Amino acid sequence: MIRFQRLSPKGVALPIIAILCIVTSSRSIAEDNEHEQERVKESGNVMKELLNSASGVPISVLNKAECVIVLPSVKKAGFLVAGQYGRGVMTCRSGENFDGPWSAPTMMQSSGGSFGLQAGGQATDFVILVMNDKGARALLKGKAKLGADASVAAGPVGRDAEASTNASMSAEMLSYSRAQGVFGGVSLSGTSLGPDGGANEKIYGKKVSATEIVEGKAGAAPDSARTLLAELTEKSPKNVSKGKS
Repeated sequence: MIRFQRLSPKGVALPIIAILCIVTSSRSIAEDNEHEQERVKESGNVMKELLNSASGVPISVLNKAECVIVLPSVKKAGFLVAGQYGRGVMTCRSGENFDGPWSAPTMMQSSGGSFGLQAGGQATDFVILVMNDKGARALLKGKAKLGADASVAAGPVGRDAEASTNASMSAEMLSYSRAQGVFGGVSLSGTSLGPDGGANEKIYGKKVSATEIVEGKAGAAPDSARTLLAELTEKSPKNVSKGKS
């Protein structure tokens, strides 16, 4: 028979309280990880829809991108982009020169700028294409303010569209939004973007930097990233921007 030598003021055995705390903590960690995995999965669904739509992200522009950021707004999962705050994922082409296969995703967070309730409070998805090495490295190193640390412009729309204006041709990032089924280029100047270290730790089970994730040092991509990486690999397997092999 197990005997407890010490009781709490209410007569509950302290070892039992400790066990309950551990169980509760473990359950909370598992739920947090489930939320992050769902965010990665939803990012893949958003990208799949927009890459297979005639009015979505232009493949010709995607082919020149170093990284892709997806900030999904999913009401049922509680990830509504509201209060000028959003969370999502970024995947980059691997390799020192961003010319390899798409990397495992690094979790991202955003704040400020144009984010907030849009289209009458409907869920809004944001997609950002990072168009050069400088912009990619700025995001991997830490939080970057669009329009200040990295130039940004509304991206061209349509499967066969090109970045034809001076602003979009020279911008380090091209941004889009989708709300109530309407997809189009949107300016996110003033928005801050950067890696979400806490979310990355939950996904990969250890503290890891965004650069380490992109370089493949964090381990394999989670199963929840399967759709995201498969769609990007199918639609844009090779970086064709200037200077890439």
